[in-house]
Amino acid sequence: MKKNTDLTQGKILGPLMRFTLPIMAALILQTLYGAVDLLVVGQFASPASVSAVATGSQVLYSLTVIITGLAMGVTIIIGQQFGQRREHEIGNTVGAGICLFAALSLTLTAVMMFMTPVFVRLLHAPPEAFEYTVQYVMICSAGILFIAAYNTLGSIFRGMGDARTPLIAVMIACAANILLDLLFVATFRLGASGAALATVFSQAISVVLSLIIIKKRGLAFPFSRKQIQFDRKIILRIVKMGAPCALQDLLVSISFLAITAIVNQLGVIASAGVGVAEKLCGFIMLVPSAYTQSMSAYVAQNIGAGQPKRAIKGLYYGMLTSFCFGIIMSYFAFFHGDLLSRVFAKDSAVLLASAEYLKGYAIDTLLVSFLFCFIGYFNGCGCTTFVMIQGLIGAFGVRIPVSYLMSRAADASLFHIALATPCSTVIQIVFCFWFFKWGSPYFQKKQGMRQKIIR
Repeated sequence: MKKNTDLTQGKILGPLMRFTLPIMAALILQTLYGAVDLLVVGQFASPASVSAVATGSQVLYSLTVIITGLAMGVTIIIGQQFGQRREHEIGNTVGAGICLFAALSLTLTAVMMFMTPVFVRLLHAPPEAFEYTVQYVMICSAGILFIAAYNTLGSIFRGMGDARTPLIAVMIACAANILLDLLFVATFRLGASGAALATVFSQAISVVLSLIIIKKRGLAFPFSRKQIQFDRKIILRIVKMGAPCALQDLLVSISFLAITAIVNQLGVIASAGVGVAEKLCGFIMLVPSAYTQSMSAYVAQNIGAGQPKRAIKGLYYGMLTSFCFGIIMSYFAFFHGDLLSRVFAKDSAVLLASAEYLKGYAIDTLLVSFLFCFIGYFNGCGCTTFVMIQGLIGAFGVRIPVSYLMSRAADASLFHIALATPCSTVIQIVFCFWFFKWGSPYFQKKQGMRQKIIR
């Protein structure tokens, strides 16, 4: 197996970029993996099916962020163990993580089997799209176990500086999903249900083939089946690190679901338009999202190695490079949103609605270059509780109230509703800067040293 990346020595920018790029590529493919459903349905099915996939995808995303948030706890712990050169402890963390995510995925699946109609009704899915939405979510929920397996594998390898193995897994899933979408939706004309079936089967194929590849390559740390056990101490540590991330991501996702519910009341065209725009936003936000993951692993390794100053330098490099990418993505989102939207829809009214919503996100694309790097830095430091708090303030203190007020205005438009997101990001950046300068453990430690010198 290829040697993992040690991010605690040598130059910073080059290794950080080499580590980030495979994560970015994996996120591109993962976003494409989810977007293919909407793309194929948009070309071969009705606007009601487009609305169903758009709304249903938001529900599934909320479930996924619970898993990915907890998986961040695994990444942080393994990253710190790797930085401290305690590779012999990684196997126990992996074993406990497997047990935790297996139990979580089964619980979430059971909940969704009973509660999906309630959730879809709460989102005010348009009447003509209601049944399609329920079918899509129910079928996709059957694949939660595979979502958990993929994210568990990814968190393990990213913690050790290996971003290529997760990339292989998502490449397999993306290829399978494209082929199965074309089969079920374009050929068999199963609409939203066909897209959901393609999603589940491709997830299963990805996990199985990934495990075969890992078995063939071998692991870079000692591991045996005996280590797969409910180690209470390790599981509590994973939950302590990951639960704030999971809760923050979940509640932020709920805030976007609330916006979806607000928009759904404007009709099926607005619903489909925002659904298309949200899929495009998944691509637009890929670079800062990649930096969140890479920064978390980078900082965790350096904090584990006792090099906080190196971690801060990495944060600055991350912000600078992410912002450069953000300028490009913001330009296309603001000035060419209609052309981008044609990838997922052909109805002219839907295209106009999507382009209008994207203009608000174009502003946010510049801002999240800073926010997402801050979040990755604080996650790597283990300050996940603060990450949760600032996320909740942004989501429920700003994003939902502003979007609601915008929707009730006399001249309400999707652009005005979308402005709620950059408004939220500005407030979150202010909180993150304050915590970075005066509230983080590193700053407090530095202040303590200065006081000793004065004395």
